[in-house]
Amino acid sequence: MHPSYAPENLETTIPKREEVYAAAQDGSILQSVAVRCDAGHNLMIQLDGLTGVMPREECALGIDTGQTREIAILSRVGKPVCFHVQRIEGNTAYLSRRTAQQEALHALFTERRPGDILPVRVTHLEPFGAFVDVGCGLISLIGIENLSVSRIFHPSDRVSVGQLLRAVISGMDEETGRISLTHRELLGTWEQNAAQFAAGETVCGIVRSVEDYGVFIELTPNLSGLAEQRFPVSPGETVSCYIKSILPERMKIKLNLIDRIGHIPAVPPPLSYYIDSGHLAFWQYSPECCTTRLIRTQFNIINE
Repeated sequence: MHPSYAPENLETTIPKREEVYAAAQDGSILQSVAVRCDAGHNLMIQLDGLTGVMPREECALGIDTGQTREIAILSRVGKPVCFHVQRIEGNTAYLSRRTAQQEALHALFTERRPGDILPVRVTHLEPFGAFVDVGCGLISLIGIENLSVSRIFHPSDRVSVGQLLRAVISGMDEETGRISLTHRELLGTWEQNAAQFAAGETVCGIVRSVEDYGVFIELTPNLSGLAEQRFPVSPGETVSCYIKSILPERMKIKLNLIDRIGHIPAVPPPLSYYIDSGHLAFWQYSPECCTTRLIRTQFNIINE
């Protein structure tokens, strides 16, 4: 896809007057910051040497039909918006985010397919997943179960608002205009993650759940091990643990708890992508030698 269809950027620069005039002629997409929303829900957009006005019905796809709520306009104040320059009258430029989003959505459905990897930006978090901008303010959801293989309590354990991620298209519905996304496939297979560790090492991990039969400790976002609960710990704590054994044929890592270190900081641990561009047709997390449990994704076909 064209760079113009990138997620709306928190670090956008203010378009110069000559750029606005050029965009009015060639139809290119610009970005700037919405500085105010008036009583009629028209957005005022910051431009260099011009007054930028985005009429209410041009602020987002679906506003004119009621499919998109008014809060989608109000919440843009202080944030970047993409737009076409529809016309310039005197010192006022009339702008449309709606047509820019239409163009970006058309490009997604004509140029992309399930398995393609996209840059996305996290816009907000809910207990069930992370909402992300897939381009020009078009929003999609990565369900919490698809953020990583290691289970988390809340999406904020893995990502933060404003963070730039990579995601894989898992489904496309042209009738509704919806695009489904997943993320865990980019964080490596069990074997790729396990290769970072060796039996006999003592490492740090994050407690993700405490069960009757043991404590699940995340070593990486796509790798967890199980330890006996030798002393009280709670989810979210960082602990040190000794790696007793790594068992690919059972897809298991056995750990011993060593010590409590404390709670993790508010910022999620950094993500490391094993693939961050191109296309995935098939992904298998489980080692080939593991016959007890199969975790895989085949794009455009029912996932297991």
